[in-house]
Amino acid sequence: MDSKTLEFNRNSDHMSILMAEVNKKLEKIILGGGKERIAKLHEENKLTARERINLLLDKDSPFFEIGAFAAYDMYQDHGGCPAAGVVAGLGRVEGRMVMVVANDATVKAGAWFPMTGKKNLRAQEIAMENRIPIIYLVDSAGVYLPMQDEIFPDKEHFGRIFRNNARMSSMGIPQISAIMGSCVAGGAYLPIMSDEALIVDGTGSIFLAGPYLVKAAIGEEVDQETLGGARTHCEISGVTDYRMPDDTTCLQTIRKLVSKMGKPEKAGFDRVASRKPRLDPIEISGIMPENPAKPYDMLELLKRLVDDSDITQYKADYGKSIICAYARIDGWAVGIVANQRLVVKNAAGEMQFGGVIYSDSADKATRFIMNCNQKKIPLVFLHDVTGFMVGKRSEHGGIIKDGAKMVNAVANSTVPKFSVVIGNSFGAGNYAMCGKAYDPRLIVAWPTAKIAVMGGTQAARVLTQIQVSSLKKQGKAPDPEGEQALFEQIKEKYDSQTTPYYAAARLWVDAIIDPRATREFISLGIEMADHGIVEKFNPGVLQT
Repeated sequence: MDSKTLEFNRNSDHMSILMAEVNKKLEKIILGGGKERIAKLHEENKLTARERINLLLDKDSPFFEIGAFAAYDMYQDHGGCPAAGVVAGLGRVEGRMVMVVANDATVKAGAWFPMTGKKNLRAQEIAMENRIPIIYLVDSAGVYLPMQDEIFPDKEHFGRIFRNNARMSSMGIPQISAIMGSCVAGGAYLPIMSDEALIVDGTGSIFLAGPYLVKAAIGEEVDQETLGGARTHCEISGVTDYRMPDDTTCLQTIRKLVSKMGKPEKAGFDRVASRKPRLDPIEISGIMPENPAKPYDMLELLKRLVDDSDITQYKADYGKSIICAYARIDGWAVGIVANQRLVVKNAAGEMQFGGVIYSDSADKATRFIMNCNQKKIPLVFLHDVTGFMVGKRSEHGGIIKDGAKMVNAVANSTVPKFSVVIGNSFGAGNYAMCGKAYDPRLIVAWPTAKIAVMGGTQAARVLTQIQVSSLKKQGKAPDPEGEQALFEQIKEKYDSQTTPYYAAARLWVDAIIDPRATREFISLGIEMADHGIVEKFNPGVLQT
C-alpha cells in the first residue's frame, strides 16, 4: 500500500489512537494501588514492585511484562486489582534471561486474587517450558479471604504454585526468592521451596500463622519479628539463607547469585546476523485497515516484519487464504503461518473479505507445520481469522477432516510456537492458529485484536433470533423496533467481550503490544525458547 494515500494515513492514525488508549490505561495500571499507597510504602523503607524490578535487571535491558492487563476491569466490587496485584515479566540479570515475579504490596497488601494465582502460574509455566531461572520478590498478605473459594483448592489455584516449585527444582531450573515484606500462611512455602531465600531485616517476615492467629489458636502472645523476622530465620530456624539490611542490598545480592550460575544448554535454533527489513516496519500501522471488514495484503505486512523483507513462500499458489513462509526475524530462522483475507462471494452473492480457512489452506498449513518440526524451526502464527469455511460445498469436501488435521499438527508441534493476534481470532480458527489453548510459548495481541467464538454481529443475530423465538412462544413477540433494540443490546455486550482488553484481563493473551514492536517480541521469545529442549515431533493420527 502506498504510504502517501489517504487510506494509509487514516489507518495509521487509527492505530495511533488505539495505542494511545493502551498506553493511557497502562499508565494507570503501573501506579498499582495509587500514589498515596506508594508513598506509604516508601515511608516503611520499602520499594515498590516495579522499583525493585528496575534495580534487579540489567540497566537499559528490555523488560517484557507479562499480564500487565491481568484482572483489568475485574473485581470492581472489591476495589479492583490492577495487574492482578503482581508484576511479572522477562528481563536480563547479569546478561542472563530470567522470569521475575514481584508482589505489588500497594494493591490489597499484595493479597492473592484468583487472577493473581493464574498470573503466577503463567509465569512459572513460561519458566518451566523454556528452562529459565525464576526470581520471586515476595511481599504478600496471602490469599484474599473474601474470594478464597476461587483461589484455594483447585488444580489451577494457589496450591499448584508450590507443586510447580517442586517440579522446577527437579528439572534443575534455578529459583531464587527474596522475602521483602509479608509472607504468610501457605504463601510461606513458595520462597522456602526455592533453591535460595533472602530476607530483608525489619520489613521481611515469614510464618505459617501471624501473631493474631497464634494467639487465637494456642493462646501464645508473640510479636511479628520474634515469630518470623529476619533474625529468627537466619539465626535460629535456619529457614532463610541470607539476611539483608535493605531492599537495594537484597537485589544486588540476587544479581551476584545469578552471575555465578552455569551457562545453560541451548536448543540450537538457527540464527545469523540480524538485518533490518528493507520496507519500513512503521508502515505496518498504515497497512492494517481501520475497518476490520476491509481486505489487505498480509504479504506486505510480513515484508515489514522480516529481515531484509525476504520471504520464501511455501506452496504460494495453493491454499491462498493462509500464507506459509520461511523467513528470518532479527536473525532467527522462523516458519510463518498467517491468515490472508481473500475477496470472495457468499451464498447470497455478496462480497466478503473474511480470513477464512479453506480445506486446501488447512492442508497446506498442516504440511508446513510438520516441515518446520522436522527442521527444528520455530513457528510464528499471525491471526486474522474468522474460522473455517462452512456450507454444503465445504462440508462435502471434508472441511472438518482437513481442519482437524491442522489442529492436530498444531497440538503436537514440539518446536516453540509464538502467536500474534493482529485482527480477528474467531472460533476453531483460534485453535488452528495456535490460540492460548495450544501452548504458544508466548501469545500477544495488537490493539486491533478480537477474540471470540464469532463476530459480534453474527453472534447477536443468532442470540436475537433465539430470544425472539422464545418471546413468540410466550405471546410477547417484539415489534421490529423492539427486535432491533434487543439486537443492539446483545451486540454491545458481545462486542465488549471480544476486545483485546477483555482477553488480556483473563490472560488469554500475555500482553497487548505496539505492532511496530512485533519483531522485538518474536526475537525475545525465540531467544528465551532457545534455553529449552525440543522433543521429537510425533504428529499422531493425521488421516490422508
